Parts: sequence; C-alpha cells; structure tokens
Amino acid sequence: MLSKLNMLGVSMNPWTMEQTVNEIDRRLTNGLFTQHVVVNVAKIVNIQTDLALRESVQCCDIINIDGMGVVWGARALGLEVPERVAGIDLFYDLLRLSERRNYSVYFLGAKQSVVESAVEKLRLLYPELSVAGYHHGYFWDNEAELVDKIKASGARLLFVAITSPKKEQFIARWRDQLGVSFAMGVGGTFDIVAGLTKRAPDWMQKVGLEWFYRLAQEPGRMWKRYLLTNSVFAGMLLKAKLAQFAKK
Repeated sequence: MLSKLNMLGVSMNPWTMEQTVNEIDRRLTNGLFTQHVVVNVAKIVNIQTDLALRESVQCCDIINIDGMGVVWGARALGLEVPERVAGIDLFYDLLRLSERRNYSVYFLGAKQSVVESAVEKLRLLYPELSVAGYHHGYFWDNEAELVDKIKASGARLLFVAITSPKKEQFIARWRDQLGVSFAMGVGGTFDIVAGLTKRAPDWMQKVGLEWFYRLAQEPGRMWKRYLLTNSVFAGMLLKAKLAQFAKK
C-alpha cells in the first residue's frame, strides 16, 4: 500500500513519478475510476478558506505534490517527500502510457485555437496516440451536453486545462457521467504545449524558482497568486513548526 501524509490539513500522496504512473496504470487496468489532482502552494493556501475547493481536492483518488515550495515545506516539518511530481511532466508520461496501452484520450480546455494547436503538436509527438476528441474550455452554458459528448467519444483518459477550482469542481460534479476511467486537471499545460507560454529552464525548476519565471511572464495575472500566497504559506509553515517545538 502506497503511503499518504497530511500537511497543513491537506491529505497528499508523497510518491515518485514512477510510483504515480504505475498506480494510475494499475487502476486503469483494473477498471477503477481515478480523479487526479496536484497540489501546490497556492492550492494549499486557498484550501484553508475555500471549502468547495477543499472538498473537490480531498475527494480525489490521487493527490500528488507539485511545486518545490510544498516539497521543502513538507521536509521542514519532518515529512518524507521523495520528489516533486509536476503536473505537466505527469501529463506527458500518461500520454506515453496511453500510446503504449492504446488508451484513448480527450483534451478539454483553453481557447479553441490553443487546444487545436496543442492537439496537433501532441499528435506529432505521439503518432500512435488515440485522440478521442477535444473541446475548448468555454462551455459552461452547455455543460451537460459536453459531458455527453465526452462520454460518447469513448475516451479512457480526460485532461482538463481549466483554472482552479473550476476544473476540480467540474470533474467532481460529473465524474459518474463522463464515461472516462481517469480525469486530471492540467491547468495551463495546453498553453505550454501550443507554445504560448514557456516552462522555466530546468535549473530554475530544480531550485524552486519556476514560480518566479511564470510571474515574470504574466505579472498581471500571477503576482497575487505567487507573492501573496507564498507569504501566507510561509506563515503557515512557521506556525506549524512552532507547534511541533511546543510539543517537545
């Protein structure tokens, strides 16, 4: 049985990428539905006050740790976290798995031009990948109709590129009607695949500065998420650490 941990009131799976992919593959093989989510600093902070987000995250079957801030925070509290499982890296690994296992996939989210460009590039990267369909992320007036479309596509894996908490809530709300075996929120992944935004260089990812790289690219949208939530998260960690000292 793979382990779980609780950090700042949030349950998580402190797994490696390999363990995560193997567990998803096992669940797919055994016909078990899986709702997947990654948690980062912003999500942990927002969960403290957003009860709807907390519920939609904690109902997930697999909760990976994304973001070096969470990894370092967990280790500072004495929790064992082997590595970060970045959502976009898991996304690519699952596409490779789907290509190998002949699992069909569905891409949902972003603007129509973006998701079309992303799918076109992914088909070049994974020529044997079975793409059941794709749809833009502006469907809220026809939500039930889209769910029927996804189910009719026969997709096994669904990747949802919509902002939080909308993507988690959408999957949780329709998980029994989507007809898929696996559903995962992938945030801005389609923008990266399509070439609209870039990932931070590897060295920045390894030293935990990916957030700064994204802030520099989109300061108007990201400043609150990173600067404010990082400060709140640091305060939460300090409080938790002082509580640990008090118990000794």
